[in-house]
Amino acid sequence: CSLNTLRSKITRYSDLSICPPEDRQVNSVNPTKLCISAEIARSKCQLRKERKIEVCLNDVNTSSVEIAFSAALFQPGKGGNVGPFTTEITLIYRNVFTNIGNAYNPTTGIFTAPLKGAYMFNFSVYGHWNPSTPSTVSIVKNEQRVVVAHGHQDQYAVNSSKGVVLILEVGDVVYVRLWSGRKIYDNEHNHITFSGYLLFPLR
Repeated sequence: CSLNTLRSKITRYSDLSICPPEDRQVNSVNPTKLCISAEIARSKCQLRKERKIEVCLNDVNTSSVEIAFSAALFQPGKGGNVGPFTTEITLIYRNVFTNIGNAYNPTTGIFTAPLKGAYMFNFSVYGHWNPSTPSTVSIVKNEQRVVVAHGHQDQYAVNSSKGVVLILEVGDVVYVRLWSGRKIYDNEHNHITFSGYLLFPLR
């Protein structure tokens, strides 16, 4: 039976076992009340079992959720510079390696948390050397900049990567932004990636 049914039975039997003061004085032992008390005890025991089962089922439902994604900036066979732009832009990682749970959207570049939990994110930036144009990107949670990866030097290529653990509520979004006036570069070697996965759910 359901939890609500057990609760109503306990309430009903508890009401029946309450007698007026004169009844308690006359009948010190009443077989009917003993039966009712035994039924109350059994119902309470069953209710505790149902609650334990419900908690276990909830734990199984949340712990069995699998969420993980990993993607690179360009589709195979494509590459080149991205930027500089006059405003920040959201990077769209179109070459999806893994998208378990489909929480990452390769059309928008945005990851949306399907459940509350602790998530791990990693991202990288790569760029050709340029004395005047650095390579700078940041990971963003709900429009709030969290971590920045930056590279800038006069010779050779620049490369930087960062990781962060974020506590997300259902519907929170995480994405990577290229700063205004900055430039990045990628090719078939997939230097620039964005990855994330659920560490564990939270209640």
